[in-house]
Amino acid sequence: MIETIRKLAEAYGPSGREEDVHRIVLEELKNHIDGYKFDRVGNLIVWKDGKSGKKVMLDAHSDEIGLVVTNIDKNGFLRVETVGGVPPHPYVGQRVKFPQCTGIVYVEGETSQDMKKNFSNLSFDVMYVDIGASSYEEAQKVAPIGTFGVYDSRFMQNGDFLTSKAMDDRVGCAVVIEVLKRLNSPNNTVYCSFSTQEEIGLMGARVAGYDIMPEACIAIDVTASSDTPKAFKRHAMVLKKGPAIKVKDRASISDRKIVDKLIELAEESGIPYQMEVLTMGGTNAAAFQATASGIASATVSIPTRYVHTPSETVHLDDIKNCVNLLIEYVQKGV
Repeated sequence: MIETIRKLAEAYGPSGREEDVHRIVLEELKNHIDGYKFDRVGNLIVWKDGKSGKKVMLDAHSDEIGLVVTNIDKNGFLRVETVGGVPPHPYVGQRVKFPQCTGIVYVEGETSQDMKKNFSNLSFDVMYVDIGASSYEEAQKVAPIGTFGVYDSRFMQNGDFLTSKAMDDRVGCAVVIEVLKRLNSPNNTVYCSFSTQEEIGLMGARVAGYDIMPEACIAIDVTASSDTPKAFKRHAMVLKKGPAIKVKDRASISDRKIVDKLIELAEESGIPYQMEVLTMGGTNAAAFQATASGIASATVSIPTRYVHTPSETVHLDDIKNCVNLLIEYVQKGV
């Protein structure tokens, strides 16, 4: 499973450009699913047939945060904007990978006062990307306006701690893949969406939910961990204590019946878990809840350190226990 996470996390896949991720998913799921399709917004939907006539859906978004080129100056330096909700600070001095080149992000300033001011009030208005071009024309050939870039960082394993860009939400994709690999003759038909464009407004999930309209849906995503020095004191989620069953975030309140069932199944099976109340952000569960006449939805999260940086960090035990809990739910929860 670690190798699957590595391949997925290192893949290039900003919002709207998720094709490489979907290719890896299908390679991993060969001979483990009964069918798949792509919908009109690029979601990859796969399924495994069950006997009950009921449908349960698991969702993990396949996109990652990134940057998009908005302008190129005469000397070949790029100006950029975010793709998804990410502050500028994690990008300073970092490499960014575009499809045809790699660049370094830095901050402009003509004087020491300028630099101090720009670092103190950091925004993409005073930042640029250096791709080694010498002119507008040279840069335009490899990174024209509208080109998407992502962090150029590599997967690292430190014991059972796993670190990479794009754990949000490639670790969720890996969890769903593992669930499908381990499910044999499921009771309920299991649909899984590897959805697009979550980071820019839950776009893909709205379409996937309307298409399938399952009895219940669980979004698998990451959540902020509060186990580092002076971490956010109103959050209880930490690494190594199991998947987090979400009660609410800024976008949605999880379906109470699903939450209660997840807790019941975890306790019956001896699966460690923790409760999540997130004071920010949201997941695709919000989009599923508001689809058509509504889909009963909840979120199960993987606690993650350093979210939306090049070094998002998760723990292997939480991932494995998330897989175990979801297998229990898709078999018994609906």
